Amino acid sequence: MSTASLVKSTAVPVSLPWSGLLALSTAAFTAVMTELLPAGLLPRMAPALGVSEARVGFLVTAYAVASFVAAIPLTALLRGLPRRPVLIGALLGFAVSDALVALSSSYALTFAARLVAGCMGGLLWAMLVGYAARMVPAERRGRAIAIVLAGITLALSLGVPAGTALAGAVGWRAAFGMLAGLAVLLVGWVRWRVPGFPGEPPHARMPLFRVAVLPGLPAVLSVTLFLLLGHQVMYTYVAPFAAYTGFGRTDVVLLVFGVATVVGIWITGVLVDRRLRATLLAALALCAAVMPALGLYAGTPAVLLPSVALWGVAFGGAPTLIQTALVDASGPGHADVATSLQTTVYNAGIAAGSLTGGVALERLGPGALPWTSLPLVATALGIVVLARRHAFPTARGRS
Repeated sequence: MSTASLVKSTAVPVSLPWSGLLALSTAAFTAVMTELLPAGLLPRMAPALGVSEARVGFLVTAYAVASFVAAIPLTALLRGLPRRPVLIGALLGFAVSDALVALSSSYALTFAARLVAGCMGGLLWAMLVGYAARMVPAERRGRAIAIVLAGITLALSLGVPAGTALAGAVGWRAAFGMLAGLAVLLVGWVRWRVPGFPGEPPHARMPLFRVAVLPGLPAVLSVTLFLLLGHQVMYTYVAPFAAYTGFGRTDVVLLVFGVATVVGIWITGVLVDRRLRATLLAALALCAAVMPALGLYAGTPAVLLPSVALWGVAFGGAPTLIQTALVDASGPGHADVATSLQTTVYNAGIAAGSLTGGVALERLGPGALPWTSLPLVATALGIVVLARRHAFPTARGRS
């Protein structure tokens, strides 16, 4: 082989497979929209289904619980199958679920459809990051993951508010019908632009517990848990905290946070492949530093909103950084199983963080929330500082 050919074969491609990555990002967007849209439609859905608003809220809970329970067993059950048909199956599951919600007048049927969607969500989240990692060279892995996870950020910051407004204009059933149509269109996009990959052959199928203890993986999962614990303590109860500060405009606080997360994921996409450890340390340190500022000076809007913006920038990029570290530690071949473990830990962190924040709010008041969050985020930071050999090395491997 000539020198020119060798350079060409080993050089990083000039461009990423944008169409395929954007299809995966849109799948993430669709999953988040499916999960959270009922939360903004409680007053509209309750009369149509003949139940209280609280029971419509349980439709969000059903999705989350099903996702939590199904992620690991479904991923383990289907890990030997070709990846693209499994991905398409999950998208078709979303299409069927959203279509049923759009057409159903029965709460029981709607609840069952949400359980199906939650199972598909658990399977999808376990696949997306590993899929993105296999579509690009190791040198571009972090940026590919950032593109895919940007779908989550866009759904949270823009999609859910826009979907709620759309439902007000055309009806909540039409909104879910459009989500079903988007999932069907995604099936065609995935078949056209997302490459197929084989499943894990039997001889290479590592048992679940062995994946869980791969060098570096326990540390990455621990960082995921403690960061989500600390984040949810504050984020779940941002409305009472905003009222406590005297600012009171929860919508403005959430808008600032949402826009800042978009900035954070853009910054992360630029830095993740070259400075993963340093960028994650900076993000977690910034999250930790914001909490005392909120605890001491949040009564001043000039401090509150910039602090929330910094929190959003830091948290916006953290999931991409942590999931890139996860794939580095597990290798792309075991990424689906590793990500299913992380999905479960992620949901556990959300639930436990919301519970911890609720206890702090009830017993100590809103002013205690930042101080409750601080040691949890600081623990995540400490784990990254210490886990520099396998989980968060200074120089990333190229597996």
